[in-house]
Amino acid sequence: MELLFDMSEYYNRLKKVKDSMEEHGLDVLLVSNPSNINYLSGYDAYSFYVVQALIVIKDQDQPYWIGRRQDANGAKLTTWLEDDHIYYYTDDYLHSTTKHPMDVIAHVLKQLRQDRRRIGLEMGSYYFSAIAYETLKGWLPDATFVNTTNLVSYVRMIKSARELQYMRHAARNAELAMQTGVDSIKTGVSENEVVANIYQAQMKGAGGIDGDYPSIVPLLLSGVKTSSPHLTWDGATFQGNEIITLELAGVHKRYHSPLARTIKLGKPSDRERRLSDALHDAMDAALSAVKPGEMCGDIAMAWTEAIKKYGFDKYDRLGYSVGLSYPPNWSEHTASIRQNNQTVLQPNMVFHLIPGLWEEDCGLEFSETFVVTEDGCETLADYPRELIVKEDVKGAPSQR
Repeated sequence: MELLFDMSEYYNRLKKVKDSMEEHGLDVLLVSNPSNINYLSGYDAYSFYVVQALIVIKDQDQPYWIGRRQDANGAKLTTWLEDDHIYYYTDDYLHSTTKHPMDVIAHVLKQLRQDRRRIGLEMGSYYFSAIAYETLKGWLPDATFVNTTNLVSYVRMIKSARELQYMRHAARNAELAMQTGVDSIKTGVSENEVVANIYQAQMKGAGGIDGDYPSIVPLLLSGVKTSSPHLTWDGATFQGNEIITLELAGVHKRYHSPLARTIKLGKPSDRERRLSDALHDAMDAALSAVKPGEMCGDIAMAWTEAIKKYGFDKYDRLGYSVGLSYPPNWSEHTASIRQNNQTVLQPNMVFHLIPGLWEEDCGLEFSETFVVTEDGCETLADYPRELIVKEDVKGAPSQR
C-alpha cells in the first residue's frame, strides 16, 4: 500500500521525537496512542481496542511495532517498517486471567536489550491500562519508567504541508456533512434520521475527497438538550420550534477538521438572537487575536472581553489542538485555548475553537478549525458562521 507521506517526512518526525527523548533523558519510548503510532510508522487499522505498541529506541533507525497476530500483516501493509521490526502476540493473550499482551512486549524489550534503560510510557493514554503498567513493571524490575504521555503529541502540533493539505480536504468533508445535517433538519423528522444522513456524507466525502470515520460521533442536540454539549441523538422528532446544535468533523486520511453550528427550527427568540450575536462577535474577536508569538491564553482573553459586553461570563476551555486522531476523541491533548495557558502560537499549529454558551435550559455553539499562519490564521471550513434559521420547514413523517 502507498504511504501517505514521503519517507523523508517519517524520518523527520522520528528525529524530532528522538530529540525530545534526549531532552527527557530517555533511551526508549513505548508508544500506545494509535494516533502517535500512525504518526511515526503509518500504521492505520481499527485494532486499538486491543494492546498494541510502537517501541522507539534512541540509537536505532526504525521503531518496532507489536500487536495482535492477525493485525501484523496490516502493519506490513501500512507502515514503512521492515518485516523484522514487526512482532506479534497470539490470541491466547487476549482477555486471559493468567497472562497479558504486555508479557510479550516486555519480552521483546528484553530481547532488544532495553530492559535496564529509561523507558518513556504514555501513562495518561486511553490505551495504556493500569494492568499493562503493572505487568510491564513486574517483568522489567531494573528499568526506570518515565511518564511521557504527551511527548509525541507535542511534536505533532506543528503540521507539515501535506498534513495541512489533508486537513483542508477534511474541511471540505465537514462542509458537506454540515450542509447535509442542516438540510435534513425538518419538522416531523427524527434526530436519528438526520444523523444517519450525516454519517453517509462523512463517509462519502465531498467532490472526490474520500471520507473516513470520525473520532467522535455527530453531536446533534435539540431543545433543552442543547444545554449539555455532549449528549447524543435519540428518536425524538423535531416539532418545529427548537434550537438545535450540531458538532461534527470532516475526516480525510485520519485527519480531522471539526465544525459546529446552531440551527433554529422556527422563529428565534430575542434571547436566542442575543446569545447568537454574543457568540458571533466573540468568535471574531478570538480569531483576530491569533498571531504567531501570542499565547493560547491571549485568545481566551479576547473572547472573554468580547462576551462581557453582552453580560456573559465564561471561563471554560474554548478550544484545543487537533489533527490526526482515532476514537474516542479528536483532540491532540496538548495545548488548550483557555485563560493563563502559555503555549506560544507558531505557524502551522491547528486548533478547534469551540466557545459555546450553555445555559440551564439551552445552548448555542459555533466553532472553527483554524491554522496559525505567518500573520494571523486561516479558518479551514468555508461555512457561514451565523444562526441558521429554518422557518416552516416540514419533512416526511418519521417511519418509526
